[in-house]
Amino acid sequence: MRTFATIAALAAGLALSACAGAPVEQASRNAPVPGQGTADEASQPGRLIAPEAMHIASVRVRVPRELTVSEANRFYPGGDIVWREDPKGDRHEQVRRVVEAGIMEGVRGLGDTGRAAVLDIEVSRFHALTEKARRSTGGVHAIQFTMQMRDAETGAPLGEPKFVKADFKALGGQEAARAEAQGLTQKVRITRHLAQVIRTELADPQGYHAANLGLIGALNQL
Repeated sequence: MRTFATIAALAAGLALSACAGAPVEQASRNAPVPGQGTADEASQPGRLIAPEAMHIASVRVRVPRELTVSEANRFYPGGDIVWREDPKGDRHEQVRRVVEAGIMEGVRGLGDTGRAAVLDIEVSRFHALTEKARRSTGGVHAIQFTMQMRDAETGAPLGEPKFVKADFKALGGQEAARAEAQGLTQKVRITRHLAQVIRTELADPQGYHAANLGLIGALNQL
């Protein structure tokens, strides 16, 4: 099991780089948080509420209804949400479940010691591939969200919210067909990728850095 950085390091990372679903099984950050700090200091942005170890007691994922959905079968459709691996329906809820599954996988099995914290995730973009792009060129899975740690008892924020760009390469054509033959659908790849992203965010104060994905990656920032 990889050794995790302290909650203090996470808070520092959030401050430098600067939502609801079902609870998940608990996850721990076992190292103690150094420093005592005063009550006034604890209330300041980027500071911790208590000098002790934390664990993630629950995850809450929110996909705002204000996000627009595109069903256009183009190489690069507009909209905030593009998702085709579930039947037509409530795309916001479908995306919420996919993101929640990835985050849950990322925090699962990390223990349950220390003060309980809640991890809030608010999705701002979720672009998987259209049918046309999946059959031919591939592209980018553009998945972006803001994460916020909160004290589970009081709801008070632990550090600043942090925007996370979790974009990664999306397969197309024969590469996509070979992956699907092995069970690696878009949903499976996205779930596994999000698990790794959140593990990195919790372990490394510098957080996750998406690869340079060229023009399509740049378009996903517009």
